[in-house]
Amino acid sequence: MDTNIWWSYFVAAWLIALSPGSGAVLSVGHGLRYGVKRASVTIAGLQAGLTGITLVAGVGVGSLLLASALAFTVVKTLGALYLLWLGWQQWRAPVHEGHGVLDDATEGATVEGKSPALSPRQRFLTGLFTNLTNPKGIVFMVAVLPQFIAPDRPLLPQIAVLLLTTVAVDTVVMHGYAFTGARLAHLLRSARAQRVQNRVFGGVLMAMGASLMWVRRAA
Repeated sequence: MDTNIWWSYFVAAWLIALSPGSGAVLSVGHGLRYGVKRASVTIAGLQAGLTGITLVAGVGVGSLLLASALAFTVVKTLGALYLLWLGWQQWRAPVHEGHGVLDDATEGATVEGKSPALSPRQRFLTGLFTNLTNPKGIVFMVAVLPQFIAPDRPLLPQIAVLLLTTVAVDTVVMHGYAFTGARLAHLLRSARAQRVQNRVFGGVLMAMGASLMWVRRAA
C-alpha cells in the first residue's frame, strides 16, 4: 500500500471514529458506570465487532449483503432491536449512591431490585454485538474501503493494513470517550444524577435503534 494512500485512510479513520455513533455512546456510558479500566472490555468487544464488519466489507460480502433486500432487512431489524434492548437496559441500570462508578462489589449484583451490573463477558458481548449488528457500519465500510484499495495489488495485505489502522484508531478514540465518561462520573455521585445519565444514554441508544429502521440499502 502506498504511503500517501495510507495517510489518507489514517485521516479518514479518525474522522470515522470520532463521529458520534452507538459505539461512542456505549463507551461513554460504560466509562461513566464502570470506569475506563472496566470499559476497556466493552471497547475490546467493539473492536471485535468492527473487525467483523471491516472484513465483511473488505472481501465484498458487504456488497452482496446490500444487494439482498431480505438479508439487509434481517441485519437491520436485529441491529435495531438490539440497540432498543440495550437502551432499555441502560435506562433501568442500577445506581450506586456515593460513588461515581460502580466498584468490584457491585459487578453481577442487583441494586435496588433493578438489573445487575454487567460482568466482563457481558460487557465484551455488548460491545461486539453493538458493532456487529450495525447496518450503518456495513454500509459505510462498503462505501469507504474500496476507495483505498488498489485493484492491481494483492487484496488481503491491503485489507490487513486498513483493518489494523481502523482498530488502532478506534481503540484510542473509544478510550477517549470512556475517559470522558469516567471523568464526568465524579460529578454524578448522587443516585438522582446517575438515574438522569442512565435515562439520557438509554434514551439515545433507543433512539439510535429506532433510527436504524430508516436505513436503506445503497443504490
